This record gives sequence, structure tokens and C-alpha cells, in this order.
Amino acid sequence: MKRKLTALAVLLGLGLAKLPLEEATTQHLRDRQLLSRPIDLSLRENLGQMGFAASLGGLRSLVASVTYLQAYSAFENVDWGKVDSLFQLTTRLQPGYAKYWEEAAWHMAYNAASNYLYHSNKPRAIRHQLTREHVQRGIDILDEGLRYSPKSGILWAKLGEIYARRGLNPLTEQFEELDSQKAGDCYLAAAENGALQVYERLGAYELVKTHDVRSHRRAYEVLMKNYQAGKKTPALIHNVKLLEERLSIPTAQRIPEADSMPGPQVPARR
Repeated sequence: MKRKLTALAVLLGLGLAKLPLEEATTQHLRDRQLLSRPIDLSLRENLGQMGFAASLGGLRSLVASVTYLQAYSAFENVDWGKVDSLFQLTTRLQPGYAKYWEEAAWHMAYNAASNYLYHSNKPRAIRHQLTREHVQRGIDILDEGLRYSPKSGILWAKLGEIYARRGLNPLTEQFEELDSQKAGDCYLAAAENGALQVYERLGAYELVKTHDVRSHRRAYEVLMKNYQAGKKTPALIHNVKLLEERLSIPTAQRIPEADSMPGPQVPARR
């Protein structure tokens, strides 16, 4: 009996000693997206018994494909609440797949927001409120997706696009700038995380629109790096000229090209 108790104690001790190592290994694999995270048990009531059992049985990708197709069907029926709910299920089932987050945000910030703004008989104030809420919903979706995939260049790029393009002007009922500072930061993060390098320049162009001197310096560094790499586009030259004046760049250090773009006039070089 004493030997059995001793053996049991040894086994328990070994198990407790291994637990931190196993937890660290599991977390490492999940961080590298080599192992799925445990499924949220609250999905049971939304997926139904069969769908929930299938997801636990290793068919999460298949179940996610089904809920994704259901979301598309809801989109065709212009049922925005159902679109959002089904994409919540889809992204929970496959949180590491950026495409689902991207499309979920697109439906909310673009399709639903535009539908409420332009194709509704609701009073103007209600239409504007619903439009803003759905643009914000798109932002929230991408923020959540980036918590799972913080190095996803495409999610950073799509978040930047919303900040740059989906601000509602209530006077004209048109989408204009929302937040150039956030748009610039997101575009630069996109370029740093594997998105097309054009997003680096787009990020700098957005920062030029701000009133923050530190953002102007950052934009100038980015644009000059691109200029020195041979990307001497009219937009780049125009924005460099603006920054040269704002940052009081010495005349000898200014680029020689002339500004050929319409827009705010750049003062003559001193």
C-alpha cells in the first residue's frame, strides 16, 4: 500500500512539473497558428447540436464554411443583423483566417452602412446614426481580428481604408475622411507586416493631412526613403514639397523637382 501511495505521489509530482511546460508549448503553437484555440462554448446555442459536435470533432473549418455561405445568403436578402451574427460564428470558428474578418468588416462598414444611408425610408437622423454605427462595427471587427492576427498586413490595410474613406459628412451625405492619423498609422503597419509597399506611401499621405508635427516628420522620412529609392511620383513630390515647408527643411536639402499636382500651393523656395 505504501509503495502504491509513493508511486501515485511521484506520478502527481511529474504531472504537475510537466503542466507549465505543456501549457507554454500549447500557447506557442497557438500563437504561431499551428494549433487551434479551444472553441467558445457559447457557440453551442448558435450552431445547434450537430454543428457544435462537428466543430469539436475537428471539422471547424467545414462548419465555418457553412456559416460563411449562410452569411452570404443573408447578404443577398439584405438582412444585416443576420449577416453580422453569422460572420461572428464564422470568425470564432476560424479566428486565424484573416479573409473572414476582412469580409465581415466590409459587409458592415461598406454594404450595410451604404444601404442604410442611401436606400432607406427612415428619417435622416436615424439613417446617419445607423450608418455611423455600421462603419464603427466594421472597425470593431477588424480590431478583433487583429487581436488574433496582429501581423496581418491585409487587416491593417483594410482598417486603414475605413479610417481614410468612411467618415460621414452629414451635410453632403457623402463619405469623406474619418481619421487621417489612424489611417496613416494603419497603412504603415500594413506595409510593415507584408502588405504591398504602396501602403507605406499611402500611410505617409494620410499623416500629411494631420496637424501633428511628429506625424509630419514621420511622413517626411517615409516619403524621402521612397524618393531616394526612385519612386518619384507626382503625389510623392507634391507631399514632400508640402512637408519641406512645414518642417522648414533647409533649401540645400530640398528635392529639385517642381510640384505638378493641383492642390494647396507650395510656397517658393527661400
